[in-house]
Amino acid sequence: MNARMAAGTSMHAHRLTLRAGSRTLLEDFTHTFYPGEVWCIAGPNGAGKTTLIATLAGLLRPAHGHVELDGMRVNDWPLACLARRRSLMPQTSHDAFSASVLDIVLLNRFPHLAGWGWERDEDRAAAHAALDTLGLAGFASRDVLSLSGGERQRVALAAALCQDAPLLLLDEPLAHLDLHHQIECLDALSAWTRGAGRTVMFSCHDLNLARRFATHALLLEGNGLAHAGPVRDVLTPALASRAFGYPLVLIRAGDDEALIPSSRPSPRA
Repeated sequence: MNARMAAGTSMHAHRLTLRAGSRTLLEDFTHTFYPGEVWCIAGPNGAGKTTLIATLAGLLRPAHGHVELDGMRVNDWPLACLARRRSLMPQTSHDAFSASVLDIVLLNRFPHLAGWGWERDEDRAAAHAALDTLGLAGFASRDVLSLSGGERQRVALAAALCQDAPLLLLDEPLAHLDLHHQIECLDALSAWTRGAGRTVMFSCHDLNLARRFATHALLLEGNGLAHAGPVRDVLTPALASRAFGYPLVLIRAGDDEALIPSSRPSPRA
């Protein structure tokens, strides 16, 4: 392993253009995402958050431009090597068969298996550690089909962590979670990012949780325009109001801040 890979994965979007039918979601976007950063991808429904995450993961081809991981185009990476560099948690997952929670999480160790593909002690240790990180240690022997939607969402996040890739791409990881578990998961992701040059990118509809836990934000307007930078420079009342089509104001109480809908909506809203 060379020094660059040991330091974490750097991802670069070069003149990226994304389209959905005749709509341009993102146009000519260039940015580099560095190890140690926690990015929130925000924007209204249909703005392209899921499309962007799938493109960054190498699952979709952009209309123009490309994505690089550690200086090599994401679609040029051998699949097994790519899976060791980035982990993807999709917006929805379906468990068609009965299996223990531990076995579901262990599935994400596949990129690290060798020989006959049997899990080793270190793989089981990684799975247990991921479950413990999200407060799911007592769920290891539970049947995944017996879990609630929120519990299953946390298991899916544990599986993504278990993959032990330095770049996490998470599509709506807070869906179905109550506030307590949303904060618990974001705390865990923030702590995880501080180790070994890791990077997290997650889509989220709660701008205030994003402002609290993310270091950076990528705000999609859904019309080709995007704003990227430190979270409190991007998730501002002016930019968020324009992206979501409704006036927002920032309120403060001591050191705490929150974006809330204005009590005086504009005539356009």
